[in-house]
Amino acid sequence: MLTVTEASERIMAEIRQLDVESVPLRRALGRVCSEDIAATVTMPPWSNSSMDGYAVRSADITPVMSGKRVILRVVATIAAGEFAPRPLKRGEAMRIMTGAPVPEGADSVIRKEHTDGGKKKVEIRDALDVWKNIRPAGEDYQRGDVLANRGVPIRPALLGVLASSGISEVRAFRRPRVAIISSGDELVDLDDFDDVIAQRRIVSSNSYTLDALTRVAGGIPVDLGIAADTKASLKRKLEGARDCDLILTSAGVSVGDLDHTRNVFEELGGEQKFWKVKMRPGAPLAFGMLKDIPWLGVSGNPVSAMVSFELFVRPALRKMQGHAGLFRRTVTVTLEEEVKIGAKLTHFLRAIVRRTTDGTLVARLTGQQSSGMLTSMVKANALLIVPETSPKVAPGSQLHALMLDQSLDETSAFSL
Repeated sequence: MLTVTEASERIMAEIRQLDVESVPLRRALGRVCSEDIAATVTMPPWSNSSMDGYAVRSADITPVMSGKRVILRVVATIAAGEFAPRPLKRGEAMRIMTGAPVPEGADSVIRKEHTDGGKKKVEIRDALDVWKNIRPAGEDYQRGDVLANRGVPIRPALLGVLASSGISEVRAFRRPRVAIISSGDELVDLDDFDDVIAQRRIVSSNSYTLDALTRVAGGIPVDLGIAADTKASLKRKLEGARDCDLILTSAGVSVGDLDHTRNVFEELGGEQKFWKVKMRPGAPLAFGMLKDIPWLGVSGNPVSAMVSFELFVRPALRKMQGHAGLFRRTVTVTLEEEVKIGAKLTHFLRAIVRRTTDGTLVARLTGQQSSGMLTSMVKANALLIVPETSPKVAPGSQLHALMLDQSLDETSAFSL
């Protein structure tokens, strides 16, 4: 059996970035740029006011600093989207709104609160804003500046920046189509829930969790349904994946008499690269290539399938999409309880990680760790990593945990 690290390296060595397509900007959120994107304009295109107030010349208002009274003639009002009718002259002021272009000759905007608010004449009562409150042209970016580099995911702020530069489409790596196949005669879809009520079958929860995980990872799930425990049924399902970028199967990769997936895969011309990883849950993990389509076969146990997805499938999907960051980050946690493992395998235990008042990250298990208990994954925000060399870990010891979400950094109350 391979170690987790060895298995990951073997898989990632075979995964390739997908081809590139043009994506309308409004649908580009989360996509990864396949090329550098340069600004087509300068932004802002003109110096503009960052305050509602009066555009003035600093030379006219500096006497206020010495306690002198300064009154200026108001010769125009400039709203956002308008321009001054002429340059500003000595002894004059122009009322100006936030975002409006600053008139030629002005080098300061005095906020309205520091004046008497006059419309024909204005008294400047405080010179605190001298040489302030003007955003210079090109403050955000200049034409030709690189706004996004190849490999950068498009997040909301970048999407807005690209829009401000008139970029209506981006070139991005294609999202992978993932063929999802569950197998097992005991499984049904929700449409046949009567069989579950009658205690004859169980719902194929993997069909739903793997679909959801694929979407969260940026992939496009292609549900090929549930294969029966026969070679013919599995063959039909696998043949239906020919237009996909990755094949993801659950169950059928162990050593049972009805575990046909690996054999059918090879009969269709697939090359199996490895089978089994030194981990729990999820030791039955198969990887291979069906022609040029990667295949990952995970265990049918619901928790095993999800853990294997996080460790191996998610990074593969992110690499296909051009992401530079492929793997979830681990954090160091202090155990709140004793943890035991029963086999010399690397264990990934469902855990709840929280931050104490002094900033320490502590972890405790969600409860029983049966690979069939999907509710334990609902409670978990992390996978606690217990090395095979640590059969018993005492409270207060430190281990690493793989964070599954951002709940650790979110609170119910706003605080600074």
